[in-house]
Amino acid sequence: MKEQDVLDHIARLPHGRATQRQLVRELRLRGSEREQLEKLLERMVKKGSLIELRGGQYVLPGRTQQFATGRLSMHRDGYGFVSPAKEVPGLAGDIFIPPDAARHAMHGDTVLARITRIDAGGRAEGEVIRVLGRAHPTVTGEFRVGRRECYVVPFESRIQQWVVIPEGLEIPGRGQNVDRIGAASHEVRDVREMDGMIVDVEILEYPQEAGEAAVGRVVEILGRPDDFGVDVEIMIRKHHLRHRFPAEVIEQAQSIPLTLTQADLAGRRDFRGMDVVTIDGETARDFDDAVWVDRLPDGNFLLHVHIADVSHYVRPGTPIDEEAFQRGTSVYFPDRAVPMLPLELSTEICSLKPGVDRLCMSALLEIDRQGDVVRQEFCRGVMRSVERMTYTDVHLILEGDPGLRARYARLVDRFELMKELALVLYRRRMKRGAIDFDLPEPLLVFDEQGIMTGIERTPRNIAHRIIEEFMLAANEAVSRHLEEHLPESLFRVHEPPDIQKVYEFEQIAARFGYSLGVPAFPARRYPVVTRASDGRRLRRDIVRLEESVKITSRMYQKLVEKLEGKPEERILNYLMLRSLKQARYSEKNIGHFALAAKSYTHFTSPIRRYPDLVVHRLLGAWLDGREPAVGDLHEIAEQCSETERRAAEAERELIEWKKVKFMTDRVGDEFDALIISTTKFGFFVELKDLFVEGLVPIDFLPGDRWTYQENTRKIVAERSRREYRIGDQVRVRLDKVDGVERRLYFSVVEPERERRGAPKGAAARRRKG
Repeated sequence: MKEQDVLDHIARLPHGRATQRQLVRELRLRGSEREQLEKLLERMVKKGSLIELRGGQYVLPGRTQQFATGRLSMHRDGYGFVSPAKEVPGLAGDIFIPPDAARHAMHGDTVLARITRIDAGGRAEGEVIRVLGRAHPTVTGEFRVGRRECYVVPFESRIQQWVVIPEGLEIPGRGQNVDRIGAASHEVRDVREMDGMIVDVEILEYPQEAGEAAVGRVVEILGRPDDFGVDVEIMIRKHHLRHRFPAEVIEQAQSIPLTLTQADLAGRRDFRGMDVVTIDGETARDFDDAVWVDRLPDGNFLLHVHIADVSHYVRPGTPIDEEAFQRGTSVYFPDRAVPMLPLELSTEICSLKPGVDRLCMSALLEIDRQGDVVRQEFCRGVMRSVERMTYTDVHLILEGDPGLRARYARLVDRFELMKELALVLYRRRMKRGAIDFDLPEPLLVFDEQGIMTGIERTPRNIAHRIIEEFMLAANEAVSRHLEEHLPESLFRVHEPPDIQKVYEFEQIAARFGYSLGVPAFPARRYPVVTRASDGRRLRRDIVRLEESVKITSRMYQKLVEKLEGKPEERILNYLMLRSLKQARYSEKNIGHFALAAKSYTHFTSPIRRYPDLVVHRLLGAWLDGREPAVGDLHEIAEQCSETERRAAEAERELIEWKKVKFMTDRVGDEFDALIISTTKFGFFVELKDLFVEGLVPIDFLPGDRWTYQENTRKIVAERSRREYRIGDQVRVRLDKVDGVERRLYFSVVEPERERRGAPKGAAARRRKG
């Protein structure tokens, strides 16, 4: 019995609720099936897909206004929010949890919240009544030696509870850790040496009441906060990234032969005689994909995309597979990585290294001159990469570099053809409405000792476009094929944006004279009467947007094209991107909004993404003419989406932390900056060329009393009517680096003419009228 079967059945019932006995009767369960249902219901309640009410009733989260399940996000000031896992009728946004109403729950926990109040605007307030799942089996923080006891202050400031360390549990057991990613391990002899060190703590007892501390034991000493590599170790443990391969996984990986046998080659297409190449970054070690292009006699293109056949080595249910499922993805930090698969696979037998035979899953696509796939074939193969190319070298070859064109003379025509095909595919995607944001991404620069020396813009050239277009084409072709030929598959989906987010973007874009071209935003007004503190009756309207507006990716794409080269391009592209939802994995195909694709999946990176490995297994089952045996695709999709979010958050947080540390020596320096958001406590800026963000507090703005206007998102001076708004360019000075909160604080530097006389320019507009 599957979880989805139970959810579908309850969803069909009048009130979206049922008892266990009712389910047994209506689903006609017998014998051991009843016990399976009981255990399944327990798991579903624990993960929040069902809510258990008094009287033994189980209700779907979206079918009650009394309760909601979701993730608790705390603020360091003591309050928090619960993000409902399912939409709650009549509720707009998250549920506010006042201080002390979170009780014994910790930041990140999955909780059951009772909704105590919903106002006319749909804003809700509530309290946590039960912890469904703990987010932190371990906590990383600073060890402190107190007068009476030792304790750990969590590195994550949103975890309100300290962790008390009982006597005798302060120093972890001895043993070499060979799996540390960043810093070398530390050993201490005396507890007093540990004061101020960063440690990882296993939680033995969680708090039972509000304000109560947790109890734990130190399992690892990471080092001093400023030690080299400790930041990576902290991020790995803070985000609970699996970084140690269990012994049985290492044993299995080491038992896999590093050369191919005749049995491995049986039934495979041989591509070893073709000049197939890989194209990757200079530091890449795991080569997932290789490509080859030719022109057919009728002028069409023949594209071969060969992907490492990880499914040949990683079989379902094996130790390596179980560990890969838990990891979900490789995690890439600026100067090191946490791989999904052991190195014996990821950088050896699965990696498409040059000059050696490797097994592959291949997508062979015939593409016409309009970019449409007119014929496709999928097969298992064996290939031998003739060159390990880099994006830089391929770009220089296509730009006419004489030395590289001579060195790779036999491949030059092939690269020219790749460029031609990539541009055809790109034009085809743009024609159907795909969105292509050209937002700069930061590249952290390190010296030979691993010390960060600067921040640059990540290079992007035609070679990146070639691989991107080829991988998109292969992913889409595989997705369409599996959807047509298998009863179920795994998709990469991207839902259309929330109408409220689009409306907010349109309000800002209109101030720059731009629009997505949405014809109208139909809305309903709800009159509300409230009383002020002096007894006066206040009337106002709550406006709720209707969901009937059709938003298309073509609207976004046309605005991106219109903005190209304009001064507003960067800020509006940034805000457009923020208005979109996050892509995820699903067993149900709802299309991919940003790519304007009706069907899309991930097939091209099985060394570093578990969903791609699952898709390979599905394709392999179709090639063999057998039923796929991949497990519960809903569970796989949920797990892979969660691990992807966790990895992205860890990568982003470490980059931001390194940026903050890099800026420590630049206090007092001035920078050109762009205002990217405004709030009631100030505005956030991004420094040009450095891609560093920070806050300009409203209290530090010069000369006047400033207020935030929520309806226009402007910060306005009360007397002079000067204003700051999103998209303004300002000159700022770095005043403070907060190492604890990892935040930068700036102040505005006014030009001399503004200090002496009437204000001018973007940062000093006067309200007209």
